[in-house]
Amino acid sequence: MRTHFDPEETEEFESAKDLLVRRCLTWAGEHGMRADGAMLAAALDARHHSRDGRLAYWDARQVRRFLLEWIPRHLVAEREVLATAPESVLTLLRYLAASGLRDPRGASPAELEAAVAEAEGEYPAALADPARQGIGKFWTQTALDNGVVLDDEKAVARFQRDVDAGRIRFDADVLDKLLAAEFAGADPDDERAFPQRPVTIPPAAELAAEAARSEVVRQLTALTGWLGTDGQPLTKTGNLRLADARELAALLGSGEQDLRVRSSAEMPQVSLLLAWAKKTGLVRVRKGRLVPVAKAAPVLRDPEALWRRAFEAVFELGAAICTPASGWYPSSMLVTAFDVLLPDVLNTMYSLPIPIPVARLQETVWLACQEYFVLDPEEDGFRRDLWRSQVERELLAVFEALSGLGAVELSHGVPDELYSSDLRPGTFDEFELTEEDLPLPPEACARLLARLAEPGPLVRLTPLGTRAVRERMLADGRDAPLLGELADATAGELLGVLAQHYPPETAAVELEGWLAAHGGDVEPLLDAIRACPFRTRASAMLSTLVRTLPSGLPGGWSTQTGLRRDPVLGPLVLTALLEAGELRPEDLTADEHSLLLAEGLILLFELGGPEAVMEQLGESAGRGAPELVAEALDSGHPARVALEELRTLVYEPMLARNSRLRLIPKPAPGSRGRPSGHGRKRRH
Repeated sequence: MRTHFDPEETEEFESAKDLLVRRCLTWAGEHGMRADGAMLAAALDARHHSRDGRLAYWDARQVRRFLLEWIPRHLVAEREVLATAPESVLTLLRYLAASGLRDPRGASPAELEAAVAEAEGEYPAALADPARQGIGKFWTQTALDNGVVLDDEKAVARFQRDVDAGRIRFDADVLDKLLAAEFAGADPDDERAFPQRPVTIPPAAELAAEAARSEVVRQLTALTGWLGTDGQPLTKTGNLRLADARELAALLGSGEQDLRVRSSAEMPQVSLLLAWAKKTGLVRVRKGRLVPVAKAAPVLRDPEALWRRAFEAVFELGAAICTPASGWYPSSMLVTAFDVLLPDVLNTMYSLPIPIPVARLQETVWLACQEYFVLDPEEDGFRRDLWRSQVERELLAVFEALSGLGAVELSHGVPDELYSSDLRPGTFDEFELTEEDLPLPPEACARLLARLAEPGPLVRLTPLGTRAVRERMLADGRDAPLLGELADATAGELLGVLAQHYPPETAAVELEGWLAAHGGDVEPLLDAIRACPFRTRASAMLSTLVRTLPSGLPGGWSTQTGLRRDPVLGPLVLTALLEAGELRPEDLTADEHSLLLAEGLILLFELGGPEAVMEQLGESAGRGAPELVAEALDSGHPARVALEELRTLVYEPMLARNSRLRLIPKPAPGSRGRPSGHGRKRRH
């Protein structure tokens, strides 16, 4: 039972959603809870169509998003159905926890209960707010209000013609507001983001010490102290007086105090630090003077808090870092989309094990900048080269500023072959690349290959930078695993997350840490697999455990006396041994054959639903399919809930269908319509 699907895995997600909804409704009935199937499905849809797509990950933010944003924006249903949403999502959250599906990186069950209760109070007002609906819902609701049956294509077409002809009345003011919000990008961004590899972050004390050693933190503190309580006067153009700027440059160590300039605005490092201090909220302009902000005093006494503020301010400093427009240089392309491109660059660097060549990032940023500017394809090459070199120079300046802060580490050398191996056709990471598969246009690949063959600037995130980028990703709703964060998870939750979200090498590290925190006993992990109500999930959990345990499973994974004889895990083990070639079909007993048959049908049922099972059996066994299902039902397989679903949703419909399609019984020899004897009767 997977709880994460890529956006294009539509059929797989729909099958999993149907299974989850069905099991949740059954569980709710057994425990005296209420839920509406449509609302359960909507909650899973909301999580699937999100930045991270984790169906079982919930926190207060996700609860509020579903109840106060997703339903008002997307869902059209009867009022009594919509009213069940808070209770339905609460039942779903309880079921996820009870069945071991809950992602432990989300909120605790108690926190989720409180989040639902809080959002429930705001839910009626959110439903009634017309500004919260999407444009699609607006027109759907308008069609329903006009008696249009949405399943009737002709009726929908007539409705569209009536709208175009002005025969349908609707609230034009609301529509204008919805269109304006969509055009301005004010709607929630639910585009799926790439999952990140798990990272390691040093202890908090080490990070705090690193923040205190940051050069920018030192400079911002020195700048604020230099201002004193009364501040420093500014010129009519809003700049520091040149003499004051020279004094400040010497204090900051920027080396600009001896520059031959006519204005402090021509001292880029001093200007950047002043802009940084303003964006960080340390200083402000008042009555022609640059003065410290009194409320920022506690931040100045906390280097780590100041570092965090300074890092967040970087995303607003594009104009201060990049080349200002002049008679020679055009307005900066990078500044135009700075707040979008810089997060993308840092996200690209995140979790990379080795420094990335700056040239590689410069090429991708140059291509991205062209999406914001319409460049004439007939433009002369010199002009385009000028723009590209400007973008490259400005991106390097951004890295230099971040290096001063301590968010990135700049070095110089020949890039690792990893960063050039995908730029030419051939084999890359066990995949065969053609020219169509290359990540960049051919001319960019050729240019990069030449640059990457020589030493050049390299960049990587520092631990401080990694933590800061991760916090931004989490705030954006992305999945950014952290090694060690599963230490307090239950055994089932641990294996479920490792199976879906961790590559083998980091899964082994996380598992080792979990075992160290729980006495090193593997048996709770095996018990969690035994307790898992979904065989596809149990299979993935067992496979992950076997693959990541350095010393192997106790009692022997592949021995006759090992887990092969386990009453719950046995069918999973037999399946794995057959797939690995450690067992042959003729090595199995009759009972094991039946168990394997049941295991296969259950796995297929969970992955594809009852229709997939019936289709597969129809192709392979024909009219003998019910007998195979009957054998599986009588096999003694431990997954009783799954067997009951097989019985009611596969076996009984098969029997009913076969009964409707049964052949006419053979008549007795000599009876009417069937001659007895051999050959044909002759007419006399």
